[in-house]
Amino acid sequence: MGKLFEAVKISDSVYWVGAIDWAIRDFHGYSTNRGSTYNAYLIMADKITLLDTVKAPFKHELMTRISSVVDPSEISVVISNHSEMDHSGCLPDVIAEVRPDEIYASTMGVKALGKHFHAGLPITAVKDGERLSLGNRSLTFLETRMLHWPDSMFTYLEEEQILFAQDAFGMHLASAERFDDEIEDHILDYESAKYYANILMPFSPLVTKLLARVKELDLPIRLVAPDHGPIWRTGIPKILESYARWARQEPTTKAVVAYDTMWQSTAKMAVAVADGLTAGGATPRVVPLRSSHRSDLAMEILDAGALILGSPTINQQMFPTLADVLTYLKGLKPLNLVGAAFGSYGWSGEAVGYLNDLLKQMKVELVSDGVKVQYVPDDNALNECRALGVLVADRLKRTVAA
Repeated sequence: MGKLFEAVKISDSVYWVGAIDWAIRDFHGYSTNRGSTYNAYLIMADKITLLDTVKAPFKHELMTRISSVVDPSEISVVISNHSEMDHSGCLPDVIAEVRPDEIYASTMGVKALGKHFHAGLPITAVKDGERLSLGNRSLTFLETRMLHWPDSMFTYLEEEQILFAQDAFGMHLASAERFDDEIEDHILDYESAKYYANILMPFSPLVTKLLARVKELDLPIRLVAPDHGPIWRTGIPKILESYARWARQEPTTKAVVAYDTMWQSTAKMAVAVADGLTAGGATPRVVPLRSSHRSDLAMEILDAGALILGSPTINQQMFPTLADVLTYLKGLKPLNLVGAAFGSYGWSGEAVGYLNDLLKQMKVELVSDGVKVQYVPDDNALNECRALGVLVADRLKRTVAA
């Protein structure tokens, strides 16, 4: 009979010793409906090495998994690939308990961990391209600054061709399965796209450079081991191709219509805009913000060519859900979008203007000044909304064909 929290062997000398967070549903504003994992890895080399730790409340799970393989006191080396607290939260406690001979992080990682814990941890900074001998195993460190924190780095285990990729190529997905080929493709596709859209989309130009560098290095990669979600062993070409595609953010004929409504007038306008998009040859995705999360909208935008926003005017402002989601999207820096705005109002009608201003700040190309309707839209007003959809569709088709 097995013990609670056993390690999972993923290669000749490497074990997964992370933690599964079945309960988490919000990750700093990102909706994690399927939970998450905090992955840590134990390398059973001559110098036994722990690569990353876990979120502080899960320390017991980490240490128990390690203990199923080796006495934690035998760990000689601890490496922090990424200082964010879901991977370093219990690092000081682990160091105090294990008392490793060597602790490593990137130059920026040393600084970040010092600011996090104020504990004077004896961490040695490693440089980009630096190698570390573990006796019968060798590691190479690759700095990946701003993917997605300044301290981020990859670690490559040469003899077993494993790329420990910290927050790249991951997903928020709690599961008992440790490998990608044990999980249904539609779940992998959805959660990896959602993760990229909400975590890595602002850094897409850096992702493109990183992929080019990895290709130039020509590293043989048998496993990609991220810090969240499953380990890639059969789907490595697919996830690399997906990252390359997502980083380009090439426009498609998909158009996202995101709106909220007070008395259903703006909702009626949204439906008319969507109908016009369909008639014009585009593919609409209508997202009612009252019942949709900002992180799901971000994922829809990842492979879209247009963003069309609808809001009623309330207290001479846009509706609160629009303000929330646009603050979030502005930080994600989506590229290559066209857009427009629409909305109903009672007497002042400022919302459409505010939406236009925010779309411009996001570098979304406006195809129209927008459509404003006082109170309830009549047939003429709905036809104007439909015409807006057709106009956006025509602009999208020309963009995609260019």
